This record gives sequence, C-alpha cells and structure tokens, in this order.
Amino acid sequence: MSEPSRPTGTIRPIDEQPALPLDEVILNEVPDEEAVPMDVLFVGGGPAGLAGAIELARLVEADDELSELEIGVLEKSAELGEHSLSGAVVNPRPFRELFPDTPIDELPFRRPVDREAVYLMRNESKATRLPTPPTMKNHGNWIASLSEIVRWMGERAEGMGVNVFPGFPVDALLVADQRVQGVRTTPAGLDREGNPGGGFTPAMDLTARVTVLSEGTRGLLTQGWMKWQGATSRNPQIYALGVKELWETKKPLDRIIHTLGWPLPGSAFGGSWMYPMEEKLVSLGLVVGLDWPDGHLDVHELMQRMKLHPLFRQILEGGEMVEWGAKTIPEGGYYALADRRHGDGCLVVGDAAGYVDVPSLKGVHYAVQSGIYAARAIFEALKKGDTSAEALSSYTSMVDGSYIVSDMKKTRNMRLAFKKGFVGGGVRAGLMSLTGGRFPGGRIATEEDAAEPRTLEGEPTPFVPDGELTFSKVDAVFKSGNKTRDDIPSHLIVGEDVSPEMAEFLTNLCPAAVYERDGDQLVVNAPNCVDCKATDVVGPRWKPREGGSGPAYRRM
Repeated sequence: MSEPSRPTGTIRPIDEQPALPLDEVILNEVPDEEAVPMDVLFVGGGPAGLAGAIELARLVEADDELSELEIGVLEKSAELGEHSLSGAVVNPRPFRELFPDTPIDELPFRRPVDREAVYLMRNESKATRLPTPPTMKNHGNWIASLSEIVRWMGERAEGMGVNVFPGFPVDALLVADQRVQGVRTTPAGLDREGNPGGGFTPAMDLTARVTVLSEGTRGLLTQGWMKWQGATSRNPQIYALGVKELWETKKPLDRIIHTLGWPLPGSAFGGSWMYPMEEKLVSLGLVVGLDWPDGHLDVHELMQRMKLHPLFRQILEGGEMVEWGAKTIPEGGYYALADRRHGDGCLVVGDAAGYVDVPSLKGVHYAVQSGIYAARAIFEALKKGDTSAEALSSYTSMVDGSYIVSDMKKTRNMRLAFKKGFVGGGVRAGLMSLTGGRFPGGRIATEEDAAEPRTLEGEPTPFVPDGELTFSKVDAVFKSGNKTRDDIPSHLIVGEDVSPEMAEFLTNLCPAAVYERDGDQLVVNAPNCVDCKATDVVGPRWKPREGGSGPAYRRM
C-alpha cells in the first residue's frame, strides 16, 4: 500500500451511500415447490427471537388445538451466541416472567451487581468520580455474557420442541401483495465471483403463517420491510458503534464502572464500561454515537488509548485479551420507534425494532420482553385463524402500553440532547432526569447518521499498538474468532465512485480493517468483517453472507 497524503475537506456520507437494495430484499415470488413449511418463523436467534419461540412453545403446549404447531428459529452464525455481543448488565425482569420456575441464581447470569461507580475521565491520566445518575443505578441487575445467555435459551427452546437452525442467514422476504409469506436463505459455497464452488448449497425457501424479524441491530430485512410497508417514525433511527474486549486479568475488579469524557472529543457522544465477569475476568468497551463530525475519529483506536489510562491500566496490565468484538446499537429512542411494528404475517422485535434505552445502557431485557409479547399476539391470532396486520396489531399495542415504551418515553430526548455538544447536552439531560423527561420535553428533531457532515482536516496523532495492552485492528479481528473464508463473495455493496475523503472516513470508521485507502482508491477486505453494521449506517450496505461466516464469540 502506498502512503499518499491524507485528503481534506467535508463530506456527507449519504451522498455516496448506495441505495437500500429493496428489490433484492422484498421478493414478490411464489415459494419454491420444495419450500420447508413452518407455522411461525423467527429470523434471528438472539434473545428476542428465542424468547418469542420459547413463550409461543409454552402457550401451544397447553393448547389442544395448536399443539402440533411448527416453530422455527433461523440464525446466521454457525452456533447460537457466536454473533451475540453486549455489555452486559441485565435486568432480570422478563427472564423471571419467561422462566418462572427457575431460581434467579440458576438463570444464565454471572453475578449480581453489588458495587458500582461512574467516572468523568478528564484527560489521559486523571478521572473524577461522580454521583451515579438515577438512570445508571444497577442495583438488582446482573452481570452476564450475552452469548452465554443465548446458548442457554437455545437449549431450552430445543427442549420445548422448537426447531433451531444455526448457520442459516436469510437473504430476502417472500411476499404476496402486502403479506409476508416466508423467507429465502442465503446460498453457501460460492466462489469470489459468485459462482458455485466446492460445498455449494443453494438458497432454500421456508414458508410461515407469521414471520418474526428478530435479526438484531440494523437488520437488512427490517429495513426493507419498513420501507416496503411505509412504516415511519417521527425521527430516523440513529446508531452508536461499540467496541468490546474481554480480558483475563491478574488483578480482580470489585465493581462495575462506567465512564464519560476522555478519550472522546467534546463533539462525540458516548462512554465506556468495565465489568467484573468473574474474579479475574473483565469485560470492557467503548461506545460512540455514529454522528460524530470528525472524519478522522477511530473508535477502535480510541479504546486502545483508553486502556492506557490508570483507571483501566491498573486492572488490565499483565493480563491477556482473550476476545474482541464490535457491533452497532440503536440509539434513536422513543421518537425513532416506527408507528407500527406489525403487518400482514410479520412482526419486528428487539434491537431490530429499536428497543434500547440509551441513558440506562439497557436493551437485552426489552428484547426478551418484546419477544414474549410477540408470542402472545401470534398465539391469539393463530387461535382465530387470522394473521393479518389487524389481528397482529395487539403486539404493537402491548409494547406501547408496557414498561418498554414508558421507560423510553421518560428518557426520550436524553441522547438527542447531546447533538449540540457535550456540556449543553449534559445540562439538558440532567433536567430531563429530574423531571422524568417532561422538561425540556418537546421532540428534538434529528437527521439520520449518514446525513451528518464529516470534516477531514489536519493530521491525526499517530498511534502504534504495543501488542500487549493495545492492539491493531487486524490483531483484534483474530481475537473475534472470525470464521469467514478468504475466497467468499463480497457481501458489501460499495458505491461506484468513492471519493478519497469517503475512503479515508471509512478506513477510520471500521473497527475491523475492512476498508483501506490505496492512493485515492478504496480497498475492501470483506472477509475481515465482523458484522457490526457500522458502515451500513453511513456507507457501504451490508448483506448476509453464507452461514457461519463472521465472528465466533464464546464469552462476550
């Protein structure tokens, strides 16, 4: 790779972002004659999809009329949990509802939260402890690994007769008129040019009376379904990029820690965490809103710098980084919820629907609860023999009348308040916290992240990882357990004429070194991708690739 001078100037990523490939996502086609019939199909084997499958299986088990119902879960990773990434401090409320006979200490959590602290990171060496904001108090919550939660839930789903199919990503929804009637999976075994190679497996159609989109953050099918159906929200959904590491340490951490401030610039919204998973196993990460204006900002690099701060270094030094991962998180909140998350033969749940409360850093329990509500709505619709949009509308009503939306309404503007800077945002967020979101309570209008201008100017400070405490992007991707074949077709839709400025922005943005700039050209290393979807938000579109590709998280 040559080392040209860095481009300068201002870009709007949306000007170079390819259009959503709607004609590839929504297929008005008759399913194949050999299509696999299901009654209910969950697309995505995360906490929302598995919770829905488990609750539905429980309901039909006690019902003579529906006892033979076929429930399926399709998951793109090779094994359940391998694409599941979160903090995670989990509110156990919906787990108690879903598993009422299981004592809480037998649920798939690591340890209860008993001590916590919040710090303002003032610079690279100083931090000031702050009072814990009400939204971030975690008494009664549990530290957990999301990948372990998902595997545990998958075992229970299979034990209840649910058909769980790992290694089956979905390319498209099969529709007739306005109804979703099933899905088409992604073919496997294609060579770099997209031709059948060794181990080729063609796409497969599955039909269903109800298809539930539980595909997680920035789901392609969900984007396509929302656009096709004309489901809209008052604000566009916005996102954050989170980068996470898991460390085996020499020194134990005795509390959960959250931070704000350095290493983020004042123009970026975000913060970090450090959680004790076990006595000497620590989870840490940095989350940054994808609307940052600095085209040179690199979240992965910022996290490496963050680990050099004494607050983190004293725990990590001498230890070993054992896993690394990245993903996007929906941050739009209450005003970014679609006016409906139901349609003819289709529901949208979990992160795909945007059920995340940013101030409390919580979304897992909302995903599980939304899956439970989806199952109840589906059960009643099937009992009536009617899976139309009207019959399934009780799902949206249940969510909107629940603590999911009431929580999100109370904090509806807290993330949006930081659009105009850290200091003013902090003042406004404090007032919202004190008044339960009533003041200032009017909607703060936003643009989608891709429409935010990005400025490239000056030379960023070089950073050289030491390979012990700090790591390159390539080293980090290795720690993700990435299983993607080197000769797989690219799953990324890149614009035809990517400007040097956009290429530089994408190179900095991507935490997995998928994008590099060679001269004025963008080079795409698609096999590096860990499916975080960050560039799908502001650049090249992400599409599913063959089953089992991507990361293989085990303890994240």
